[in-house]
Amino acid sequence: MIVASQLREGMALRIDKQIYKVLEAEFKAGAGQAGGMVKTKLRNASGRMWEPHFRPDEHLEDLELERQTMEFLYRDAGNCVFMNPQNYEQEEIPLTIIGSSEQFLTEGMKVSVEFFNGHPISVVFPPSMEARVVETAPPMHSGQENTWKQARLENGVQIQVPLFIASGETVRIDLKTGRYLERVRGERKKGT
Repeated sequence: MIVASQLREGMALRIDKQIYKVLEAEFKAGAGQAGGMVKTKLRNASGRMWEPHFRPDEHLEDLELERQTMEFLYRDAGNCVFMNPQNYEQEEIPLTIIGSSEQFLTEGMKVSVEFFNGHPISVVFPPSMEARVVETAPPMHSGQENTWKQARLENGVQIQVPLFIASGETVRIDLKTGRYLERVRGERKKGT
């Protein structure tokens, strides 16, 4: 058991026989006699989102998850298939569990998959990843830093990038928001 004030992103809870993954947890202080509350954003195994509020001292059942590194193989109708590289067992995970970061999966990519009682609960992506820009308008240098243009990445995802980014360049993307973070520069050749 855990008190609601100790909830953190990534934890798993059982509420009314349903298993939920904590996506966000934020403590809001109360005014006067009110003791405050913990605002949360939860997702269950079927992908349904729920945003309950808890009293800070409310007890909740937290769950221990087993984490395995798995390799992404392919997508099929509504699922992604992952393989455990140690025993070659394959696991189909519904897109509803994976969420919007699914669009950044590439063949052979290794991610952590969290299981509870042998059932996948969530796929844990790194905070950011790199991708190559395959199509965008020619680069321009502007005096404004907040000017953006459309770009298509090698995985087909469309994002907004700064005007100075050219086709063929690699960019880093925040997987939580799907937004551009920075340009990835290659190593400079020694002696030049």
